[in-house]
Amino acid sequence: MDLTTQYMGLKLRNPLVASASPISHNLDLCRRLEDKGISAIVCFSLFEEQIIQESLGLENHLTRGTESYAESLSYFPEPEKYLVGPEEYLGHISNMKKAVKVPVIGSLNGYSMGGWTKYAKFIEDAGADALELNIYMIPTDLHLKGEDVEKIYLDIIGSVKQTVKIPVAVKLGPYFSNMSNMAKKLDDAKVDALVLFNRFYQPDIDLENLEVLPSLHLSTPQAMRLPMRWIAILHSQVKCSLAATGGIHTSEDALKMIMAGANITMLCSTLLKNGVDHVAKILQDMENWMISREYQSIKQMQGSMSQKSCPNPEAFERANYMKVLQSYSSRIE
Repeated sequence: MDLTTQYMGLKLRNPLVASASPISHNLDLCRRLEDKGISAIVCFSLFEEQIIQESLGLENHLTRGTESYAESLSYFPEPEKYLVGPEEYLGHISNMKKAVKVPVIGSLNGYSMGGWTKYAKFIEDAGADALELNIYMIPTDLHLKGEDVEKIYLDIIGSVKQTVKIPVAVKLGPYFSNMSNMAKKLDDAKVDALVLFNRFYQPDIDLENLEVLPSLHLSTPQAMRLPMRWIAILHSQVKCSLAATGGIHTSEDALKMIMAGANITMLCSTLLKNGVDHVAKILQDMENWMISREYQSIKQMQGSMSQKSCPNPEAFERANYMKVLQSYSSRIE
């Protein structure tokens, strides 16, 4: 049974990858993930905002009360000389590389062009095998056009690809006017993988205290339908790898994503809910299913249920849409 797969040019022992999560903070848990069969680990994200805030906080502590003594203002170096934020993260990447043998993928969430390229290079130098750009962007400017939003993504990808030599994936949301066209543009920009899709955490309102609250809920298997649909559409239409993320909890979920065309399936919520040992169960259940259906390899099944054989995917989508509506209409009494 050959469970190996290719992702961004990396040969992985199976399609199960641990996505960025608090689990990667703990090196012992990373080792257990490897022991249970995980094929790669995405480290938690480095946020450029956090780096800036820490630098400003340090500057405040160093200069507080010195205004009365002019000579004291130049006593300490400028705050940009302190690499306060990334040092701990980069050290953790290096320690992860020593702790496990599977590929370690860095994750970067920036907001300035200089930040994306600067910290991408730092992560590469720390030893990461690849880099995932977590572009968490929600446009709220009424005057910002769709093509301008797309250009921001493409500029980030272009700059980072020129800066680092390791493979680069982009994790993005589905909210583009033409997702297929945007995927093609990113593919043309030589991105090594698309991670579909980013989860934009939605705030809640506390009616008692009249406050806006951050809200975080673990995903459910229902969440996998959106990325599965687009992976099925994009399989064989783009050259880059496709990573499925969101709602993958069981072996059945992972198998569906692979048959839709995914190179890998990313696990997060199911590990937080069931523990890292759950990887072994998912793998075993996948193998059992493949044996029962006489599949010899992951490559054999990858994309077997995609839309590549459909000459008109739009017609395929409309036909399924009508079928779903009709199935519900028949249940109404």
